[in-house]
Amino acid sequence: MVDVRKLVGRNVARLRRDRGMTQEQLAERSGFSQQYISDLERGRRNPTIVSLYELAQALGTTHVVLVALDSEAKASGTRT
Repeated sequence: MVDVRKLVGRNVARLRRDRGMTQEQLAERSGFSQQYISDLERGRRNPTIVSLYELAQALGTTHVVLVALDSEAKASGTRT
């Protein structure tokens, strides 16, 4: 079974890096603290749908992309 917190964290980190953003820049754009972004990326936060929406907006994507299975989840052969 997929740990959705870790999945979201990996997706946020990947998208942030793909956009050349630091955690601090994402925090500023999203309205969350840098510590929240750090904890989220490490799978230590359980974001609400509103948080996912706001993060997606800051990253220029949709909330669906933040919860989509990544290569690590697909490789493990698990399903949500």
